Amino acid sequence: MKTNIQEKEDRVRPDGLSKVTGALKYLTDLTFPNMLYAKILRSAYPHAKILSINTEEAEKLPGVASVITYKDVPGMNRFGIIIPDQPVLCEERVRTVGDAVAAVAATSYEIAEMALKLIQVEYEELPIIDTPEKGLEPNAIKLHPAGNICHRSSYTNGDVEEAFKACEVIVEETYELPRQLHGYMETEGGVVVPQEDGGITVYAATQHGFKDRFQLSRILGIPEGMIRIISSPMGGSFGGKDELNIQPYAALLALKTNCPVKIHNTRAESLRASLKRHPMKITAKTGTDRLGKILAHQVKILADKGAYATLGPAVLDFAVEHAAGPYIIPNIETEGVSVFTNNGVTGEFRGFGGNQITFALEGQLDRLAAVLNMDPIELRQINLRNATDLGPLGHRIAPTDSAALVLKEIQRLYEKSKSPSKDSNWKRYGTGIAIAMHGGGLGFGRLDSAGGRISLNKEGKIEISFGFEECGQGLLSVIENIVIEEIGCREEDIQIVIGDTSVVPVSGSSTASRGTSIVWQSMQKMKEPFKHKLIQHASISLSIPAENLYLGPTGIWELGKEEGPCMTYKTCAEGLLDSTVLTSFHFPVTPDAVNGGHFLYSFGGVKVDVEVDILSGMVKVMSIDHVISAGPVVSPKGFRGQIEGGGVMSLGYTLMEEVKMMNSQYATQNFDTYLMPNIVDIPFDTNVFAIEELYEGDIYGPRGVGEIGTIAITPAIIKAIHDAIGCWVTKLPISSEEILEKVEARGMLSWI
Repeated sequence: MKTNIQEKEDRVRPDGLSKVTGALKYLTDLTFPNMLYAKILRSAYPHAKILSINTEEAEKLPGVASVITYKDVPGMNRFGIIIPDQPVLCEERVRTVGDAVAAVAATSYEIAEMALKLIQVEYEELPIIDTPEKGLEPNAIKLHPAGNICHRSSYTNGDVEEAFKACEVIVEETYELPRQLHGYMETEGGVVVPQEDGGITVYAATQHGFKDRFQLSRILGIPEGMIRIISSPMGGSFGGKDELNIQPYAALLALKTNCPVKIHNTRAESLRASLKRHPMKITAKTGTDRLGKILAHQVKILADKGAYATLGPAVLDFAVEHAAGPYIIPNIETEGVSVFTNNGVTGEFRGFGGNQITFALEGQLDRLAAVLNMDPIELRQINLRNATDLGPLGHRIAPTDSAALVLKEIQRLYEKSKSPSKDSNWKRYGTGIAIAMHGGGLGFGRLDSAGGRISLNKEGKIEISFGFEECGQGLLSVIENIVIEEIGCREEDIQIVIGDTSVVPVSGSSTASRGTSIVWQSMQKMKEPFKHKLIQHASISLSIPAENLYLGPTGIWELGKEEGPCMTYKTCAEGLLDSTVLTSFHFPVTPDAVNGGHFLYSFGGVKVDVEVDILSGMVKVMSIDHVISAGPVVSPKGFRGQIEGGGVMSLGYTLMEEVKMMNSQYATQNFDTYLMPNIVDIPFDTNVFAIEELYEGDIYGPRGVGEIGTIAITPAIIKAIHDAIGCWVTKLPISSEEILEKVEARGMLSWI
């Protein structure tokens, strides 16, 4: 790998050793005395009335402790982070094959499975809506009382129709994006343990412990204070564990049986019930003058929401916001609609709608460049935003010239790699580039609480606490590195506390590329008060002027004396009554009232080289160069891991991944029918370059990079294929059959 990122220190991430040795206990590894095992009965049909549910035979089975249905939900029988429209256990109607109808707790998973088969559910099948288009038909059956439209979102500036009249070149295309599986290694699972006071402790993977606590409180009908959520560590999420999954069922069964209850989905169960990336159909019409200046851009987005809302409205808002990307377009009209169907539920997924809309936007620019006979990079330069321009919704954002810096570096890499064609009889080679911007945080109008806590605990450790979770993304390394840099201590001096609602402050969720930013901003607010408390105590205790003291490795040091600290942290902790510093703030947001508008953006660019086999239609990515501008790099290894991993995830999205549904039933049942990239699909030549400089006066520090590495990969690959064989691909994942049809139509094969 080539990179310009310098290792600050070759630290092993705090959870690294335990992970690679297998010593780390994930929440699904936990067991407790008298623990029961639970399974969930899910709908046999994508859409049906429930006429009756009979659990008598299942309850009689030896080893079965409890069987529950909707009648056993004491509180609100619904969940959903924003719109609680998904039944915990369905009462009268099922809307998708992932819907839960009953759940069983038994002394083993095998007995629980047997019990599920004994539950008799009588259904009356209803017509299905298996495409958003069908959901919009006037006579379509209503999936929810308000109809089949989950959400509409739009943005208009200028006069698009008049602007198109002035355009010299207009291109129009429809882009189709698939349903993608998160594919985390650890499927949904955990254990719920009842407490003597009638409360529960939930050991289950989630990206937002406090939000889970709130939702479970409504479902169970008990105060939030009686619910403790322990949510770290987890074996991957990528957005897929942001919503409740197994927690309500384990909680209901635990309270009913007064025993710990464990649920751990099999891969097939996970695939059936989990969230997926939103399939979208995006039609874009874009026009320029003869010099390549974009005058008009019209976008229509149609999203398949599946049966329930989850965070679908926010995903659509995000796509609408990013429809113009890092470009200044004077006349723009974007309309999006998210439609309920009987397909699998779609929701939050790494990139959050940015992947889909950027595929269309960058595709339009590449097509315009081809028609104008213009270099694609030059066309982008002509239309690129300046540092102090408004954001894509006409709102104020943190000034940034990152778009220009990224494009300049991509151009350098592109020109550096130019070489004579390597084409052979059956192989064609091409290069493509793309750039993207991605808003961090939840956006204007959304509750986006942030904050943290630092203290010196009784053991003499600098205890740093945050209310979000380690999803495998490397947040522990980020926290450790920032504390070491800002305080001046060693890694051995630190104790990190996260992922337990009973002992951490509210910091919001591990989503929206916000974690690194919150840790850094929190430390800026907390470090001086914390240092002051420790130094003042040491100054009084040792009769040394406070201005001569500073925090360093193992303790408090006196200027000019290098033989060791004058007071260890342990000694300081024994005499200091109160060292705690707490901060609470809102994630930085635009001051303009635009729905979901962001303030802090990261920028990324990609250059890829591909090989197209015109005999088989197979596409192989030969190299990937990432350029990322997201402020100072906090954790070099983690930074590269996030960008590389995000790139591979989007490589799969582009080339092979699709959760197929037929008549609203999953055609894909398990990993044996779902292809994800493995080591042979990933180019050895994968490079990550960071632009760490922030715009002059920027006070917001490093941005998160969990998503920006996924955004620009797809359009870059599509452009590289066009460069190789002269054909545009509009539907993902890329089909070898489609490639062969295009090759045949162009007469590129000379058959012997």
